[in-house]
Amino acid sequence: MARKEIFPHELIGEMIEVVSSKNKSNLGIKGKIIDETKETITVAQDNGKEVVLMKQIITFKLMKSGKIISGEVIAKRPEDRLKG
Repeated sequence: MARKEIFPHELIGEMIEVVSSKNKSNLGIKGKIIDETKETITVAQDNGKEVVLMKQIITFKLMKSGKIISGEVIAKRPEDRLKG
């Protein structure tokens, strides 16, 4: 049986890039995650703008590690995800 990978660590402070989205205007958004809720992540872009992204519709890459994460997989409260 395949084991489901869990993404346990904190996302706030991570630099990301949106690599896939059901909303095409989200594609290519880059920046630092500054807030996370059950349904959203807020990204501060280099131009000073903050963008709120719906987790359910995006896939993003962590710039530091290159890991690709589907927002659907982490669509829960951060504290619940961190508990494991």
